[in-house]
Amino acid sequence: MVQKDVDTLITGATIITMDSDRHIVIDGALAIDDGLIVAVGSTANVQSGYCGRRAIDADGQIITPGFINSHVHITGDPLTRGFMPDTVDYRDPANFERWVLPRFVSHEPEDEHVSAKLAALEMLKCGITCFIEAGTVRHLDEAVAGLDMLGIRARVSPWTEGRAFDDSQDAAALEQIAIDGLERATKAWPAGASNRIEAWPILIGHNVHSDGVWCAAKSIADRDGSCITAHMSPYQNDTDWYLATYGRRPVEHLADLGVLGPNMLLTHVTHLSESECDLLVEHRSGIIFCPLAAIKGGFDVAGSGRQPELVARGVPMLLGTDGYDCDLMRQMPIAAGLFKMLRKDNKLFPCHQMLEMITIGAAEALGLADIIGSLAVGKRADLIFHDANRPELRPLLNPVNQLVWSADGRGVNSVWIDGECLIEGGRSTRIDEDDFFAKVQESGTALIERAGLPFESPWPIVGGTRVNTPFS
Repeated sequence: MVQKDVDTLITGATIITMDSDRHIVIDGALAIDDGLIVAVGSTANVQSGYCGRRAIDADGQIITPGFINSHVHITGDPLTRGFMPDTVDYRDPANFERWVLPRFVSHEPEDEHVSAKLAALEMLKCGITCFIEAGTVRHLDEAVAGLDMLGIRARVSPWTEGRAFDDSQDAAALEQIAIDGLERATKAWPAGASNRIEAWPILIGHNVHSDGVWCAAKSIADRDGSCITAHMSPYQNDTDWYLATYGRRPVEHLADLGVLGPNMLLTHVTHLSESECDLLVEHRSGIIFCPLAAIKGGFDVAGSGRQPELVARGVPMLLGTDGYDCDLMRQMPIAAGLFKMLRKDNKLFPCHQMLEMITIGAAEALGLADIIGSLAVGKRADLIFHDANRPELRPLLNPVNQLVWSADGRGVNSVWIDGECLIEGGRSTRIDEDDFFAKVQESGTALIERAGLPFESPWPIVGGTRVNTPFS
């Protein structure tokens, strides 16, 4: 047989394909050419047909598809990570205005550029090759430029509101400004063009949008073949507001507007009624669960969360990291273990189902399964090398179980997108990380000071030159 030359030939790995049959190939190989997977199978079979201009011996590596983080704030949180006391109750509007809002609105364009780069670097280094932003980027041009430098696959949107909350505001003008912003973004970074970065009509959600903005976002998503994601009902206050304003609950209102559907995914949705669950099932809308945010934010998942019941009824559930640790590998055991404990049912959310939620399951729900989510011929070569020669993965007996319950992102060795190695040996191939971290420290320190946030610590911290940021 004549061998075909390809860009890259990877051999000798344990490959978790996530293909339609969920094949796991021992001593497996991948042939990659022009950013696409052209062959996957046993090393013997693939080597017989392909010769790589770059040949990689991946013995001792587990290869999985790149992970999809379905909900993450790439600005607002990364440069202020951990600064806000973890005792703050977000349900108190005074706390939200004191601690949360200033961290977002104090970002200048350069801050969002640095923050987006930092978020992309963190995600890549723990195996995330694609993410859906949470709709809170205020300076989208600068943020996208930062993402582009790191090479990550992203779906983004500008901060969009559009509702008048008092009679002094021009409701029609606010709505049109919001809709125009979505249209500009989706034209600047169009969907369906095989670009790594696309703009989708992603909304903040809650109660900040007029009905016209919700409907416009749905029209854009339908037109472009993209999706809408939005925050909704982490706490009871969203439900209370919709009942007081419209006489119906949030998901009921969205259904009445005609914006539910397979391309609508709601994040958090902790407080749902039976009727709201029925509507999600009827319209085949998805949900995004951010386990660490739910636990840390006190979302009452124990009392009100219906995620297992919705999944059992066919509602797609995806995982996100929100504004916290971007390591999706840590989120999987938290999500699975939480519901096993709450429902006293060890059969809930087995490890193979959790891995689907951040690979092929997420890709299917987001309409991306034709390009990513599994390692199959014709798909983009987005993949992760996990180093199996680590104590948590030896002896390697059941790679799926061990990746979910024993491993985390620290074992990620290299990360590829479109056949390009963006993380090699745990380091970025595109930027000087040491120089960048110095810039991040500088930007974060200045941002905290500009936001006027007080530094609170139960323990005395000595040294440093600034009162509010002793680690600068």
